[in-house]
Amino acid sequence: MAESLSLPMRNDKEEIYRALLPQIKAVIGGSDDLIANLANVAAILKQAFDFHWVGFYRALSSDNLVLGPFQGPLACVTIPFGKGVCGMSAGEQRTIVVPDVDKFQGHIACSSLSKSEIVVPLVHNGETKLVLDIDSDVLNDFDTIDQTYLEQIIRLIQLQNFPDEG
Repeated sequence: MAESLSLPMRNDKEEIYRALLPQIKAVIGGSDDLIANLANVAAILKQAFDFHWVGFYRALSSDNLVLGPFQGPLACVTIPFGKGVCGMSAGEQRTIVVPDVDKFQGHIACSSLSKSEIVVPLVHNGETKLVLDIDSDVLNDFDTIDQTYLEQIIRLIQLQNFPDEG
């Protein structure tokens, strides 16, 4: 298992994501413990990009998300499906990119420093299992590059921790 990240010298977002994918695969490939894997992925993304907040909310019931492993300041503990960016992403089972959280109807402000957000759900067998939530203290910080690579990271987590039955 890797104990440190190898990041490119250039500050090119896509190049960083490309460098992270095999490292994340190696780190989570060594464990089938979901919490450990989520904790390591949150730490990797926080270290690589220094986002304001990186973490996971797990769907422990069919109507609420509960805070999981994260990096950053204190966070909301429970988010109902359909509420805020995380709840909407979980309920609609789609990635949501919010350029300006102040313009998002129903945004749940866990931190006043958050300016933009991306939420990527992990859906397995038709059920939302968790969401990856990343907040930035910069407006319009997320784009299709983030969406593409974060969805790939969620797929790696899914393959490792939610294998297909049968």
